Amino acid sequence: MLEGLESVERIEDNLWKLPRDEGYGMKTHGLLLMSERLLEALEPDTVEQLKNVATLPGIFGPAMVMPDAHLGYGFPIGGVAAFDLDEGVISPGGVGFDINCGVRVMRTSLKIEDVRPRLRELTELLFRYVPSGLGSKSKLRLTDAQLTDALLGGARWAVEQGFGIEEDVEFCEEGGRLDGASVEHVSKEAYKRGKPQLGTLGSGNHFLEVQVVDEVYDPCLGLEKGDITVMVHCGSRGCGHQICTDHLKVLGSAYKKYGISLKDRQLACAPIHSREGENYLGAMAAAANYAWANRQIIMHWVREAFCELFGGDVDELGMRLIYDVAHNIAKMERHTYDGETREVCVHRKGATRALPAGHEAVPKVYADIGQPVLIPGSMGTPSFILVGGPRAMELSFGSACHGAGRVMSRSRAKKTYSSSSVSKGLSEKGIVLRAASSDVISEEAPQVYKDSEAVVNVVHSLGVAKKVARLMPLGVVKG
Repeated sequence: MLEGLESVERIEDNLWKLPRDEGYGMKTHGLLLMSERLLEALEPDTVEQLKNVATLPGIFGPAMVMPDAHLGYGFPIGGVAAFDLDEGVISPGGVGFDINCGVRVMRTSLKIEDVRPRLRELTELLFRYVPSGLGSKSKLRLTDAQLTDALLGGARWAVEQGFGIEEDVEFCEEGGRLDGASVEHVSKEAYKRGKPQLGTLGSGNHFLEVQVVDEVYDPCLGLEKGDITVMVHCGSRGCGHQICTDHLKVLGSAYKKYGISLKDRQLACAPIHSREGENYLGAMAAAANYAWANRQIIMHWVREAFCELFGGDVDELGMRLIYDVAHNIAKMERHTYDGETREVCVHRKGATRALPAGHEAVPKVYADIGQPVLIPGSMGTPSFILVGGPRAMELSFGSACHGAGRVMSRSRAKKTYSSSSVSKGLSEKGIVLRAASSDVISEEAPQVYKDSEAVVNVVHSLGVAKKVARLMPLGVVKG
């Protein structure tokens, strides 16, 4: 058994319990949603981070990791933890630096035979329409007042500015706007970084993909084999990163003030209703709204590119948003564990909300099937659309994995995989790649991630989220 998991107990297939170690200071046990193969490959440091999260004040229910879990800042990436509103804490490490990094998927009426002959032209056009790469700058020129409106208004603000259609916001988590946003504690530096980047894809694992539905497991969303979809994966850019950085400095001192003992300073936190905690929550919500506005603007430009190339308008091309989900966020929700129901602050870091059919937060059109759950693969590997499953609330506070999860550092990837060999491998699969730099191609090679299908099969088998469709990449734009 892997170091640190000698005491792990199998609850059922794909579900494991890490018992509470009172001597270590754990206030609850750990729960691992993963196959035996994924568990055996888990980094020991990720297990230690899970134990550390379980020591935090006011934690409600178990500290969890999803099947894509790997080492993160303080909290493991793929981590989920809920905290009581009165006794618990808010921790930026449980949200992440890229606040509301998330995914949206748009359907189209186009088929593979429509797109394949013009795929290279389409990929180049999307690369021109959507600014990509490290430090990329938007086509927009915002004033401070306009950025404030975006930080407070999210996707709805973007639609009101002409970037999209009214129904888009109905298909965003939280309607594309998180309540409680405040710019009072968003720094001048965050404004400086945020103004030129709204409407940009960014770098790293962020991407824009033209995809084809190659497998339908459930027809509940009306998708058919051969349908063309578009997936956008990005977040709050430098604005969100700066907000996280600024508040980590504050909370890095505040936890001592409140008598909180930490196993790791990266878990810096404060009581949810403390001044420092509420200031972070207001700024975090603003960053989340920035991210929703960002993805909304990008999707608008994607629509424009498709209309330019294929003719017709948005309606004629059937370019409708299926859903948009966040996977780096903390939210106030009501959950039940072990027969007790409480209002809690759920941290989802590299984890996606997955609400079942009938849940009040699911859009009406999806009420009978559950909230769409969007899980991207790595570059060149399949992505998946699922819907929230019947056991999501019971097992994971309505949460699922958010992607494939890295198994190799970026520096090691660059030494291991040349950009030319990665590009050649994708080309042989019929995938057109357009990237802002050769480094990002090496860093994001498909081999540096876990098997996305193996990860998704875990949450499917547990009933946390049910597979609907598999999407294969055709044209990839990388930052």
